[in-house]
Amino acid sequence: MTDYSTIDFSPLEKMSEGEVVTHSYVRDIPLPSGKTLALITLDNDRDHTRPSTLGPVTLLEYAATLDALKARAAAGEIDAVAVTGKPYILAAGADLSKVGELESKAVALQMGQLGHFAFGKMKQIGVPTFAFINGLALGGGVEVALAADYRTIDSSIPALALPEVFLGIIPGWGGAYLLPNLIGIENALKVIIENPLKNNRTLKGQEAFDLGIADAIFGPGNYLEDSLRWADSVLTGAHKVKRPNEPGKVERLVKWDAAIAIARKMLESRIGTVAKSPYKALDLLKAAKSGTPEEGFAREDEALAELIAGDQFRASIYAFNLVQKRAKKPAGAPDKALAKPVTKVGIIGAGLMASQFALLFVRRLQVPVVITDLDQSRVDKGLEYIRGEIGALASKGRISSDEANRLNALIHGTTDKSEFNDADWVIEAVFEELGVKQDVFAEIEKHVSETAVLATNTSSLSVEQIGAKLAHPERLVGFHFFNPVAVMPLIEVVNAPATDDATLSTAMVTAAKLRKNAVITRDTPGFVVNRILAKVLGEAMHAVDTGTSFEVMNRALDPFGLPMTPFELLELVGLKVGAHVLDTHHAAFPDRFFESTNLHELAEHGKIFDRDGKGKITGFDKKAVAIVTPAKGAESTPMTEAEIQRRVEDGLADEVHRMLEDDVVHAAEDIDLCLILGAGYPFQMGGLTPYLDRVGASERAFGDTFHHPVIRGVE
Repeated sequence: MTDYSTIDFSPLEKMSEGEVVTHSYVRDIPLPSGKTLALITLDNDRDHTRPSTLGPVTLLEYAATLDALKARAAAGEIDAVAVTGKPYILAAGADLSKVGELESKAVALQMGQLGHFAFGKMKQIGVPTFAFINGLALGGGVEVALAADYRTIDSSIPALALPEVFLGIIPGWGGAYLLPNLIGIENALKVIIENPLKNNRTLKGQEAFDLGIADAIFGPGNYLEDSLRWADSVLTGAHKVKRPNEPGKVERLVKWDAAIAIARKMLESRIGTVAKSPYKALDLLKAAKSGTPEEGFAREDEALAELIAGDQFRASIYAFNLVQKRAKKPAGAPDKALAKPVTKVGIIGAGLMASQFALLFVRRLQVPVVITDLDQSRVDKGLEYIRGEIGALASKGRISSDEANRLNALIHGTTDKSEFNDADWVIEAVFEELGVKQDVFAEIEKHVSETAVLATNTSSLSVEQIGAKLAHPERLVGFHFFNPVAVMPLIEVVNAPATDDATLSTAMVTAAKLRKNAVITRDTPGFVVNRILAKVLGEAMHAVDTGTSFEVMNRALDPFGLPMTPFELLELVGLKVGAHVLDTHHAAFPDRFFESTNLHELAEHGKIFDRDGKGKITGFDKKAVAIVTPAKGAESTPMTEAEIQRRVEDGLADEVHRMLEDDVVHAAEDIDLCLILGAGYPFQMGGLTPYLDRVGASERAFGDTFHHPVIRGVE
């Protein structure tokens, strides 16, 4: 058992440089029963836009505060201790940017130990302890509360979560042991593993209470007063706390290991085995069913130190900063003041993609939206889909019936292009063929105003060529969504040679109003995401076209940690779409991108995998295998998994370097941002470029690295 009181925490002093200290302010509260409760308020003396964080100085001050309260409790001056936060915020956990600067695994170990040292003092005070979760509680902020004997929660809190697994680490200040022993293993798996991997899902106050994280819930109007009265009733024995989700003997003997096994299989099928933090968390949760808290905390210390010192945490912090900071200040964006107002939206097309556009624009912009297509039956089908989706949102309680009625009233469909004459923004979602898009825009330009912005959703065609028949090509911009439109957070905004600043600014402001992250790219084949995908998919098809088995190729890129294999991705985007993307890139860069006749044959066949009734892959389709198997006498040069992996790594490093040299985007960070938001590249890898640096592909491809210093761990 670790004796935290004997540890010298001075090596953490460097991390404390520039720390915004969260102070522990104490005041005595007289309770109705006559007892006295010492209330600690965590407050960094900043407004609500700077959440309280927990650095070394903060934790040492908190520990000293608890020591002082222990002495007061022994002297009979206080009967209870409670901790809460400044308005709207309990605590947002450790300052991860500082944690990412720790210089060694030994110092990382101390960071975990310091949290346990400070929080553990709650159990040593000698009087009952409470946590009043009054606002945002993330990571260590949740663990502050878990260290207390009892908890209340404000029903209006915006978010409670243990997001560590999402960021490449684990809840290391008690969460991995205390939470499952408070709310049961299945609930703990949801909070610690499932929610972080669902785009960092958080809990509202009622959800946290229902899981058993808090013992009582009160509204925001008199939250503190109600919490104090409740605490007094617990102290006097008038209220007996019951915890129905607390695990009993049967759960520990029967359900615990089974739940862990199910979770492990789920992780392996969903994310593979490259990401370390979810599996470390699983191991800690499994071990938490027995043993003492002190043993659990020691396991957390070791696991946290290993992960903090490793590559994946550093890459995760890099990725987190891209999404939280760079995405909000896009590189190369013109002045927002140049943006034109968008008071009506026109959508050319009424198919699935166009209908998804219409739903998104009407929900986010709250302006009239008109859709059109070749005939009224297609328009009506599109309107039926949109209104059905609005109805589904209302039935699920995500919008009110009044909101549904308002959205339905704003949607209109027609075959009369003259109804586009007062639209400020017109976007096409028609067939991905240059001539079709050129003609569509040439026709619609006759009907729209001179100030209307025209946007194309092309995924790989030249925006400049799409606008070749326009009288005013300066009003045309690429606005490439990813499917499904409602879910995927990225829009590639394509700045064509003729696109003027007012048009580009309007596109960026509109993307922000749609609650999407926009990255500006140059007008080049595939832009960012599809150019990278074309490289990967082209290499995958080249491997099987030249004799490598589907099975070998399907495993070869597992070390990338991607959400699916190249062949699964091909089936997801559509084999015909994939063949078109490869053709487009081969035509543009024939020396670096493969075309594949076999992929066109597979597209005609319609599939690569055999699947069961639930859509689960059961193997490779025999005809698909036959299509790509070289004929007798034909040259066959199969590759090993290692050869494929290195070939793809080096090819991607070369391609990304070329893209940056050609100013497709402004920096490697923009490449990674696009791949994280638009292609599901994992946070734990930092997107793509940090991974290519770490495995040596960057050095092999162009004699340098994308990042200086390289984003890697210290172990």
